[in-house]
Amino acid sequence: MRYLGIFILSMIFWLLVTFRFTLPNIAAGVVASAITAAIFGRYYFHNVGKFLQPRRWFWFTVYLVSFIWACIKANFDVAYRVLHPAMPIKPGIVKVKTTLKSDFARTLLANSITMTPGTITVDIIGDEMYIHWIFIRSEDPALYTRMITGRFEEYIKKFAE
Repeated sequence: MRYLGIFILSMIFWLLVTFRFTLPNIAAGVVASAITAAIFGRYYFHNVGKFLQPRRWFWFTVYLVSFIWACIKANFDVAYRVLHPAMPIKPGIVKVKTTLKSDFARTLLANSITMTPGTITVDIIGDEMYIHWIFIRSEDPALYTRMITGRFEEYIKKFAE
């Protein structure tokens, strides 16, 4: 079952990269995906049952929409701060506590925060993340944790743990 998951992901990636749906290209993709699954299948996806649950795919899609919207808003916010004559920034590093349990989920949250303009995850120690923020809006840890993680943590918990 684990090999099937790697094969499907490899095939989807092949089709997205080549974006040609001809018979020779699909055949080459099947061969490349089969080789990839045979070589790397034993290293990944220890619990393939999670990967195949439609509920997780739904929450992953919701997360992607939420992430894209947060990135768009953050881009406008950073552009405003850069273009404003007074350059209204108040940078600093804040400590955010996460409730995510798995390393994969924490890494996904940290990368989501880093890819959102205006924030960079500096370090992860246990269940705490240190994040550089371009404009610290609050001194209250609960409030700024909610502002930085947004709904990312809630959605990641539903599909990655």
